[in-house]
Amino acid sequence: MLNQNQIPLLDALKANAARPHAPFYTPGHKQGEGISQPLADLLGKAVFCADLTELTDLDNLFAPQGVIQEAQQLAAEAFGASQTWFLVNGSTCGIEAAILATCGTGDKIILPRNVHSSAIAGLILSGAIPIFLNPEYDPVLDIAHSITPNALESALQQHPDTKAVLIVYPTYYGVCGDLRAIANITHQHNIPLLVDEAHGAHFAFHPQLPTPALAAGADLTVQSIHKVLGAMTQASMLHIQGNRIDSDRISKALQLLQSTSPSYILLASLDAARQQMALHGKMLMSRTLELAEEARSKITQIPGLSVLSPPSQGGLGGSPGFVALDKTRLSVTVSNLGLTGFEAEEILDEKFSVTAEFASLQHLTFIISLGNTQADIEQLVQSFTILAKEYRRTKLSVKNYIWQDFVGTLSTNLHLSPREAFFAVSETLPVTQTSDRICAEIVCPYPPGIPVLMPGEVITKPALDYLQQIQAMGGFISGCNDTSFKTLKVVKI
Repeated sequence: MLNQNQIPLLDALKANAARPHAPFYTPGHKQGEGISQPLADLLGKAVFCADLTELTDLDNLFAPQGVIQEAQQLAAEAFGASQTWFLVNGSTCGIEAAILATCGTGDKIILPRNVHSSAIAGLILSGAIPIFLNPEYDPVLDIAHSITPNALESALQQHPDTKAVLIVYPTYYGVCGDLRAIANITHQHNIPLLVDEAHGAHFAFHPQLPTPALAAGADLTVQSIHKVLGAMTQASMLHIQGNRIDSDRISKALQLLQSTSPSYILLASLDAARQQMALHGKMLMSRTLELAEEARSKITQIPGLSVLSPPSQGGLGGSPGFVALDKTRLSVTVSNLGLTGFEAEEILDEKFSVTAEFASLQHLTFIISLGNTQADIEQLVQSFTILAKEYRRTKLSVKNYIWQDFVGTLSTNLHLSPREAFFAVSETLPVTQTSDRICAEIVCPYPPGIPVLMPGEVITKPALDYLQQIQAMGGFISGCNDTSFKTLKVVKI
């Protein structure tokens, strides 16, 4: 057992930041002496004193032998991994590295259609061929959950040459599929299971949370420590266990994807967040779960509102695609108030200073974490109470475009690999003229950053209709060159 009280990287950074010396190395502001005064006024001097480069005492992210190596070893033990890498380019680079380390050009990888755009980037970089599975879909709530074990087994039977499986666990709504069964099936075929666990970094620290991906049998998992724990934005981790994945390939892939000038402030925040959770994680998560349960209980009692609940509490789950829910994730259905999620998001933000994580057609989703307070919950509940009384309209009629109408065509409509389409000669056309053409760019409503169209897919009218409806109702489109979504790049014929 390692001493989880230690914070080797943070301690080394603190010592070097305080050491009197004449700095003749990057960064150019030289510990804040040359920084812009307005920026210094906002952030203070201390943060710039700690903005250092790869000094001897601070180790090297790409060849760690000192404090970074020690910090990563402590993190591996705390999160239940055999080896951990710190990421300064977010979980995005971790997902990309996972695909690069397990798949080459022409290799097949099975993944759900509701993957994050970083997985599509991994396909483009690697040249891998996606075998998409439709996630289980709840037509009442218009929410896609996880892929099912049966769907995975069928896909592996049809594609026995598959090199890896990647799943999302949990989804952006906090829904978890049957990861143990999925891991067992994947391993029966002797291939690795990769998990996008960006929103599940806290699972290892409380028994009332879903099973962590590694404990459920994943070979590799990527976690955004900054999303739900105490690290700074962009600070994430990649963990592996077992022998199905070559750790050297992970290291080499990350050298391609991460900055050669990593922020030590981000790295130190990972070290500090790990120590915080290793020492106090259960207490912090107990308090977070109490706050989340209070919010869930009180909002459920407000007429016109409902909350996504775990199967054990009589929710709409209990299916193979929904076996558990992260109860710190709060998704509130507002459509019975006659409002879209986008409208409700705007009202809560502008009128009540309550800001959601993201909105969808019928829902608002909130992340309740160790940083939230009792006052936050009271403000959230009060804002929904007033929203339901003063902003209610006739019941909203929303057509469920997102999965019900077109997801089935997306998974079977790949005419080029994402890499081939991305690098193909393209042309830009009005969106109205792109139906049945091959898409040449990623198009997704954001958040949550799940692509509706991607390079290599044939563009369908339902997909275009859905994107235009999202935009008309207050959402916005990202990933493509024209974010107004008046034009779209397609492969030139």
